[in-house]
Amino acid sequence: VQLVESGGGLVQAGGSLRLSCAASGFILDYYAIGWFRQAPGKEREAVSCISSSSGTTIYADSVKGRFTISRDNAKSTVYLQMNSLKPEDTAVYYCAAAGIPDITTIQPRCVETHGFTTWGQGTQVTVSS
Repeated sequence: VQLVESGGGLVQAGGSLRLSCAASGFILDYYAIGWFRQAPGKEREAVSCISSSSGTTIYADSVKGRFTISRDNAKSTVYLQMNSLKPEDTAVYYCAAAGIPDITTIQPRCVETHGFTTWGQGTQVTVSS
C-alpha cells in the first residue's frame, strides 16, 4: 500500500508543473486525497483536497485560482496542476489518502493532516525568481 508522487522539479516563477500521485496496492477510487507541502523550517500545510467522486475540491487561499486538483480513478492517479508558480510555492509536496471518501466530513476546510493515513514520500518543487 503506497502512494508515489512525481512531476516535481525546478521551474521559473510564472511557470507550471503538474504533479501526479499514483496509488499501488489499494483502490484509490474510494478515498479522499490531499496534497500538502512543507517548506524548510515550516510546518506541513494543506494545499488542496479532493473527494473520491471529485464532487468536492478545496484549495488553500494561497493557491486558489492557480492550482487545480483532479483525479482519474481509472488510473488510480490524482493530479495537481500548478500554474503561475511563485518562489513561495517552493516546498516538498506530498499526497496523502484519507480512509474516507470525503475529508470534509471530519474536517470541513481540509486544513490539517488529521484523517490522512497513507502518505507518499514527497516530490521537490523549486520555483526560482
